[in-house]
Amino acid sequence: MREEGCRAVTCGDALTNGMRLAHADGTVVDVLENETSNGVSLELLNAFELTCGGSPVPIPLGAQRLLAFLSLRPDGVHRGAAAEQLWPDYPCHRAAANLRSALCQGRRACSVTLIDCVGQRLRLSSAVRVDVLEIRGSARQIVDGLAPPATDCETHIEELTRELLPGWSDEWLHLDRERWDQMRLYALEGLAQRLLAAQHYLPALQAALAATTIDPFRETAHRTVIDIHLAEGNVASAVRCYQDYEAYLQRELGVSPSRQMTDLLQELPRPPLDRRRQQSNMPTNTPVPTSAGLHGQAYGFRSRDTAATLSPRRQDGHRRP
Repeated sequence: MREEGCRAVTCGDALTNGMRLAHADGTVVDVLENETSNGVSLELLNAFELTCGGSPVPIPLGAQRLLAFLSLRPDGVHRGAAAEQLWPDYPCHRAAANLRSALCQGRRACSVTLIDCVGQRLRLSSAVRVDVLEIRGSARQIVDGLAPPATDCETHIEELTRELLPGWSDEWLHLDRERWDQMRLYALEGLAQRLLAAQHYLPALQAALAATTIDPFRETAHRTVIDIHLAEGNVASAVRCYQDYEAYLQRELGVSPSRQMTDLLQELPRPPLDRRRQQSNMPTNTPVPTSAGLHGQAYGFRSRDTAATLSPRRQDGHRRP
């Protein structure tokens, strides 16, 4: 709705649950929340974008923040709580004024109701489609095991790799972002496991690797990657993934992978006989290189097992016959 010719904008009552626009000629028009012919869509993943009828709608930053805040709280929120969380560094009266300004800007953005105002509660209109809510619903189905493996796995994986409003540093967004990250991590891991069980190795690996990108420290995603490599018979790739992850943990946190992860490689064959013979010719007082220790742990034996393969020497320095 264009601003010219509009002298007042008020919240609708409980009956219409929409907006009432009073024009200069005295005409009163009710805009109901079920008016969806214009197809209003709100994108929060990768970047903020409001579209109406397929065309982007420019909107001030204050209204953007309000729409994003309400879209992540489908049950609505009290006006005072919204003002306090959106403008925490402002006095109460200034935060309330900023909220009123954002509400006015949001109402004038397009011809369809964006925000429902009933009493002191604000809520995003049901006429607005929100991408993160739709994708989160699909992710919940994957986590609950209700959705069968999708034929278009690449689309699901791509959707789950999108970040929630990247670049926004608002304090109120931190918890919402963490919830989204945890949901998509579980969904990607669950999708990878189901695709692995169906022997669809490529999309399974893509889903698992996407999860490791979201949270490089998360071990369950790395275990899934190793499971996929072992299922394909790519033993070397599995060992390399283990070693890379172990080195990363040691470098960043000073911890080691769990026993669950090391057990994945317990049943792998030991190094070839000629390599073990070469190791047996090493002096006992030579420390085992770190890489050898990593190989030993990855193949299921400890450093003492590696030391046991070295032939003992007599005190005179000659090898026993």
